[in-house]
Amino acid sequence: MAAQLIHLRFPPRPLHSLSVPLRCVGRDYKVYTRLAARRLTAKWFPKLRYALEEECVSCDVENSRGSNMLDGTTNSLNGMDDFEGQLKNLFLEVKAKLEMGNKDDAVYLLQANFEAVKEQINAGFKGIEQAAILDTLALGYMGMGDFRTVEHLLNMLKDIVGDLHDDIPLMDSILMHMGSMYNTMGKFEEAICLYARGLKIIEQEFGTCSPFLITPLMGMAKALGFTGRVSEAVTLYHRAIDILENARGTENEDLVIPLSALGNLFISEGKATNAEDCFKRILDIYRKIYGEDNGKVGMAMCSLSHAVCAKGNINEAISMYKSGLQVIKDAKYMAVNDDLLEKMRTDLAELLHVAGREQESRELLEECLLISEKHKGLEHPSSVTHLLNIAMSHSRSKNFVEAERLLRTCLHIMLRTVGPKDQSITVPMLHLAVTLYNLDRDEEAERLALEVVRIREDAFGKESLPVGEALDCLVSIQMRLGKDDNDVLATLKRVLNIQEKEMGFESEALDCLVSIQMRLGKDDNDVLATLKRVLNIQEKEMGLRVKRL
Repeated sequence: MAAQLIHLRFPPRPLHSLSVPLRCVGRDYKVYTRLAARRLTAKWFPKLRYALEEECVSCDVENSRGSNMLDGTTNSLNGMDDFEGQLKNLFLEVKAKLEMGNKDDAVYLLQANFEAVKEQINAGFKGIEQAAILDTLALGYMGMGDFRTVEHLLNMLKDIVGDLHDDIPLMDSILMHMGSMYNTMGKFEEAICLYARGLKIIEQEFGTCSPFLITPLMGMAKALGFTGRVSEAVTLYHRAIDILENARGTENEDLVIPLSALGNLFISEGKATNAEDCFKRILDIYRKIYGEDNGKVGMAMCSLSHAVCAKGNINEAISMYKSGLQVIKDAKYMAVNDDLLEKMRTDLAELLHVAGREQESRELLEECLLISEKHKGLEHPSSVTHLLNIAMSHSRSKNFVEAERLLRTCLHIMLRTVGPKDQSITVPMLHLAVTLYNLDRDEEAERLALEVVRIREDAFGKESLPVGEALDCLVSIQMRLGKDDNDVLATLKRVLNIQEKEMGFESEALDCLVSIQMRLGKDDNDVLATLKRVLNIQEKEMGLRVKRL
């Protein structure tokens, strides 16, 4: 049964209007992630810092062979040209509607095609065409961030591709897409299996040294890194680098992607020197290709500064970061209000804070706020993060009055935009409670802390870490207010249970528990048992002995 796709009336789009090539069969590695990138956070991906402009490595079009799923080219040998063209058109229609903000139309189009292919599957047709349609639909839903629907489609896909042979056209494309989507959703074991199968298919067709292997190698390495199999991930990244070096030379820009991923993996593993080598090489590549004054060079300098900081050379890292930002500014590489540039300024402010240069850090944060207010207006929701960061800076400098003013502004904005019940409002609310505590306004601080506990219990559950954090703050306030010791003890034990459940043992809470038990005149054996736990933790974690006792 030939698969048919449903299309809405839509103006035809010339091939050259597609800003990112979408072939993804190990031939051209500019994959679907550009569709989703504007709508999804990257928390499931290793941070590629600022050296990257693309998420993938491109291969020469003239070297492409086999299936061309979601690509503008055709292959006269495989007899699936029309079907692949329909897939591409469907994908582009959904992509265009999302970019124009017509989410409802995009959902309607995706749902109509899903109902059509579901009828075919229920009728017993479970071939590569049905799999390819489900794959394209899953990519569309991924672009909207609808992970629940994506997971449902992927489960259907797994049932189909599990029964299909590897040598069927489009199979490698589908496996790569599935692996990437599972990576995005944090289902790394599933991603590893799919990438491994795709890698095997491409190796059999093109050999073990083909640049077409980069997609499965990079995706598989990414998933392995997240599952703690770091040595395996490093091996795959090095293999990808070796393949690209042999195919395109040692100074080709395509090397930036695997070098960045490898460098960030090294940073996460505490191997700062290895990371520095990766980012230095990226910087050298950009300098050779673009010269000293190109914005990409500035981006690479900012990336390198993270590795330098990880080595402990924080002032050198700050200097390099500032130089990189200046290169970006002079080259007019990004708009002053670009989200990425804003993130970079915030990162630099954090480095300055760590170095103890609080005034410089605060000035940079205030610059971020001014830029946001200029381009987005006063009290725009995006300004909350900047206000909160500046307030925390003032708190660290003991400027609690100014911190209070800024935090109340945060609350005012969030009450207007998300309402009083949303859990996100508890972040500035809890910070305000701490600030009021430092201003000796304990009654108001207690009211806010209790409200934070209530909202977070509803949002996350009574035994969650966010609730434990709020209770920890509440205990300190109530102890100073002279609340009943038995009530405080019960709350502290609750904090302790949450901490032990979620993070293991925490001696600071136990220290406080000992103090309260002694004040309550508890049995000496109870106090001694708790105190022994404190000492055991200290000996294990910090090497301290009975001096504390």
